[in-house]
Amino acid sequence: MSVPLAMMGRMDVAVARAERLRSHRLSAPAATLADVGAHMLAVQAQDFAGARWALAVRTRGDPTVSDVDAAFDRGELVRSWTMRGTIHVIPTRDLSWVLALTGERQLRTAAGVHRAEGIDEAEIARAETATMAALAGGNRLTRDELFAVLEQAGISTRGQRGYHVLVALSVRGVVCQGPVVARSDGPTREQFIVRTDEWATDAASPADPLAEMFVRYVASHGPAGPRDFAWWAGLPLGVARAAAEAASDRLRIVDAAPPADGLDEGRTPTAVAEPVYLAAAPAARRTGRAPRVLALPAFDEYYLPYADRTVPCAREALPRIGPGRNGMVRPILVADGEIVGVWTHSRAVGRLRDEPVPELFAAGGAPADDVAAALSRYARFLAA
Repeated sequence: MSVPLAMMGRMDVAVARAERLRSHRLSAPAATLADVGAHMLAVQAQDFAGARWALAVRTRGDPTVSDVDAAFDRGELVRSWTMRGTIHVIPTRDLSWVLALTGERQLRTAAGVHRAEGIDEAEIARAETATMAALAGGNRLTRDELFAVLEQAGISTRGQRGYHVLVALSVRGVVCQGPVVARSDGPTREQFIVRTDEWATDAASPADPLAEMFVRYVASHGPAGPRDFAWWAGLPLGVARAAAEAASDRLRIVDAAPPADGLDEGRTPTAVAEPVYLAAAPAARRTGRAPRVLALPAFDEYYLPYADRTVPCAREALPRIGPGRNGMVRPILVADGEIVGVWTHSRAVGRLRDEPVPELFAAGGAPADDVAAALSRYARFLAA
């Protein structure tokens, strides 16, 4: 049954928020961390601690950071540069087919940086040969160890060169970041680099990868449309529309988004409204015990990957969240689907047990006890 048309384009904003909370598994949490990963497909993860919390907060019970790390160690999840030149958490079995859709465009985008750094295809080929040999047979390396291998092969990693070579190898599907590197003084900030072909032993490609990617995006982010998907996937709007068309028999139209503003190829606004989709059937029912207030991490998928972020957030509050000039997006406090504030927490070694600090946009934005409970849940996540 379709959601009544009202106001988003026309869908009532409260209905849109409620549907997104469910799609995001924030009001209908998944049974396991692997289930969350499969449902979300890709979770933005340049803030590794935040990405792990993004998975945990969408899972039933109270998973800890150690529980999330175990999912990486078991090979259920990896981290790699899957889209927009940005690192994401993704199910290991889905990595290769997603990169087949997004990799070429990411490499074209990175070409200017490669020229500036003097990185050419011959050097990338040498890096691939050296890396594949060093990681063969299930070997795993830290980033510093991999850079040492590259240096021994005559490939400079000075400045940002090592990082850009690593990204290029990752986008080509040569390597990914898998098991965590153990750390005695707090949650790890690093993963071992492994060969994708040896780590992703159950990789599988869907019959229509582009349609599958759109369906998975809508199922985990809807209500949403082609413009939202284009931003999230880093693909041209025309490709996003083709994906929506190919996936239309697996989705339902619940609204119509207003005309685009300069998002088409050639920067020409669309002349007509575009459909907004939800999954054909809800992935899960809302739990009666879903908390009213949620503390979500930096770069969270509930806020960031949409062409229009004013569904969950008042327009005047957007600058307080980001992306700012430094590209950062702050952790957010969400009450009944509305972003009502931000929060901070020290990452310094020895200070992880400090209390997270809320910053509400307005008095009365959320009950103090509910905010405290949301932040306490995050503190428990870090404690184990």
